[in-house]
Amino acid sequence: MSEAEGAIPARLPLRSDLIGEKPYGAPQLDVPVCLNVNENPYEPDPDVVQSIAARVAQIAHTLNRYPDREHVALRRAFSRYLASESAVALPVDQLWGANGSNEIMLQLFQAFGGPGRTALGCDPTYSMYPEYARDTFTTWKLAHRRPDFTLDVKATIMAIEKYQPSMVLITSPNNPTGTTLAMEDLETLLAVCDTAPVAGAGADAHPVLIVDEAYVEFRDPGTPSAVSLLAGHDNLAVSRTMSKAFAFAGARVGYVAASRGIIDSLRIVRMPYHLSAITQAAALAAFEHTDDQLRQVAHLRETRERTARWLARQTYRGTPLQVAPSASNFLLFGGSFDDRNRIFDELLARGVLIRVVGPEGWLRVCMGTDEEMERFREALVQVLRVVE
Repeated sequence: MSEAEGAIPARLPLRSDLIGEKPYGAPQLDVPVCLNVNENPYEPDPDVVQSIAARVAQIAHTLNRYPDREHVALRRAFSRYLASESAVALPVDQLWGANGSNEIMLQLFQAFGGPGRTALGCDPTYSMYPEYARDTFTTWKLAHRRPDFTLDVKATIMAIEKYQPSMVLITSPNNPTGTTLAMEDLETLLAVCDTAPVAGAGADAHPVLIVDEAYVEFRDPGTPSAVSLLAGHDNLAVSRTMSKAFAFAGARVGYVAASRGIIDSLRIVRMPYHLSAITQAAALAAFEHTDDQLRQVAHLRETRERTARWLARQTYRGTPLQVAPSASNFLLFGGSFDDRNRIFDELLARGVLIRVVGPEGWLRVCMGTDEEMERFREALVQVLRVVE
C-alpha cells in the first residue's frame, strides 16, 4: 500500500474506537537526504555484514524448527553489553528481548495496562505511547513538562496521586526533545511509585516506572543510565534498543532490563516464538562487533553539538531559532515557526526530509552523515530566506 491508504469500508466491523484512525509512521519518501526517523546514517562495516551472513547461514538448516522462545543466548549478550556499557551486571532472568523496543513497550502495556488501568506520560513525549494505550484499552493521561522540556517532577507526582496509574513512562533522552532525566528526579519518582496505589489493582500493587532509553548511547560520557538503579527497585523497567546507536534499525531488536517479576510478566503476554531464529542470529553477530557498531556514536554526538550551535545562529523573521538541549542523535529546533508545515514542505522540495513532530512551532532533524548535514544546512538557509 502507498502512504495514502484508502478508507476502510464501512462493511468491515472495525473496532469502534479505531474508526477514523490512521496507521502510525513517519513519511517514507524517496528523497536524497532522509533525516526524519533518527536512524544511525552509517552502514554496518563489511566485517559486521559478513558475520551476520555467517551466523544466519549456520542456523539456516534449522529453520524447519521453532527458535529458542526464551532467546537465552541473546539475553546473555544483552547482559554482557550492559556490563560493559553501563557497568551493571544483570542475570539473564532480568533481561528480555523483542522485535524492537516498540514490541517491548506493547508487552509492558499488555502486562500492566488494560481496561480500568491508566498509563501516565510526560508531554511532549514519544507519539506512539498513546497508541499502545489505545491498542490495549488503557487510559492515557499526561503530566506536562516545563517550558524548557525538563521534567516537572512536582506536576508528575501530582498526576500520579490523581490518576493512580499502573504505569509511569519517562523517556530519557526524551523524544522528540532530546532532554535527559536527572538521576535524582528518577529516584524521587521511584520513591513515590514504591508506595503509590494503582486504580483497578490490588492493595499491594504499585506503579511500574518505565524509563525508555532508546537514545541513551548518545548521552554525554559519564552520564549514568537508569539501569544502575535496578538493584534497589523491583518496579523499575528500562527499555533499550539496538536500532539507533547500534546501527541496527532494520533488524528490529529491542530489550528491557527489569526485575525478574516484570520479566516474567512480559513472558506471560509475549507471542510464542516472537523472536525469529534469524533475528537472534543477526543480533548475536552484531554484538560480536559492538565497537564497530558503535564507532560513529562519538562523531554523531559531535555533529549534534555543531548543528545545535549552527542552528542557534540562524534566524526566522528576525528572531534567532531556539534549539532544545539534546543528548540524543536529533535536535528539536525553531520554537517560533508559525507555519512549520511550510518549512517542512520547502525543505522536502529541496530533497531534505525532516519531521513535523512535537509542540507547535518546532521541527525535528536527526543527525546524518557530514554530507547530509551540509545539504540540510544549505537547504534550511534557502528556506528561511524564502519564508521571510
